[in-house]
Amino acid sequence: MKLLGVRVELPANTPMMLLKEADGNGRLLPILIGNSEAASIHSAMQGLQPPRPLTHDLLSTVIEVLDHRIDRITITELRDHVFMAELSLIDSDGVTTSLSCRPSDACALAIRTDAPIYASEEVLETAGQPEPSSADDQEEEELIDEFQDFLKTVNPDDFLA
Repeated sequence: MKLLGVRVELPANTPMMLLKEADGNGRLLPILIGNSEAASIHSAMQGLQPPRPLTHDLLSTVIEVLDHRIDRITITELRDHVFMAELSLIDSDGVTTSLSCRPSDACALAIRTDAPIYASEEVLETAGQPEPSSADDQEEEELIDEFQDFLKTVNPDDFLA
């Protein structure tokens, strides 16, 4: 899978990450995510370096310092409208450990470490969508631009209850 980016899903203004099947049918896999995960993914995709490490930057560093690397990310299933994922780590001896995680956190780590992203065929059959026509592409680009504008102006205080 290729992580295409994040955008805002209208009318609810909910962030969504968009993955595309790299081979096969080229299906798209939209997954609704939280605002902070969307901001984290977006900043990593843009190559932005925050003055202090974000949570995903910190976790990536911890994994490296503990002499592990991320082997792969797999979006494993869709259960009750919630996507599940696994983060597969491999140590210096070649021992693999798999951890359950949210797809957004897994992808935020994958983009920082160049780890490959996969989705099970079951997930793609259930939630995968055909690639839109060119008219839909223009609308999608407009939505991505709108979300990027939102990310430029969002402030952590905006999320305080």
